[in-house]
Amino acid sequence: MTIRDAIPTDLPVIVEIYNAAIPQRMATADLEPVSVESRCSWFEQHLPSSRPIWVMEVNQVIAGWLSFQSFYGRPAYHATAEVSIYVAPKYQRRGVGRQLLTQAIHHSPSIGLKTLLGFIFAHNQPSLQLFESLGFQRWGFLPQVAELNGVERDLLIVGYRNI
Repeated sequence: MTIRDAIPTDLPVIVEIYNAAIPQRMATADLEPVSVESRCSWFEQHLPSSRPIWVMEVNQVIAGWLSFQSFYGRPAYHATAEVSIYVAPKYQRRGVGRQLLTQAIHHSPSIGLKTLLGFIFAHNQPSLQLFESLGFQRWGFLPQVAELNGVERDLLIVGYRNI
């Protein structure tokens, strides 16, 4: 398994993996698939030096990806980022997410990050268990803020201080 910076030609697979998560209603609040074109600007905003997108390859196949997203868009939050992880269905429960998140924790100080955040639906127990097993703590609870298939869902904010 290899983790590397994503390159523009990876974007279609990144979008494919993201879109595979939408019907499960566990990891994203998007309700309809997104297009590669709609994600180009998002991709370009992620600089490897400060807010990278990483892909993990297994036998030259992208099995999952992780992105760092600036938090709240204000300068005072420059050392805080949201971490998002998506794993292709075929590779779930095989340690891909754990390896990506572990690297994010270790690498974050080198890109100027002291605080990592995860925004996770409360019913997404696998993701909560992953983040908490690596030291993230529950910092916030937003009750019934999302509606997925007619069901109101809670959102948990988990955080990790890396100083």
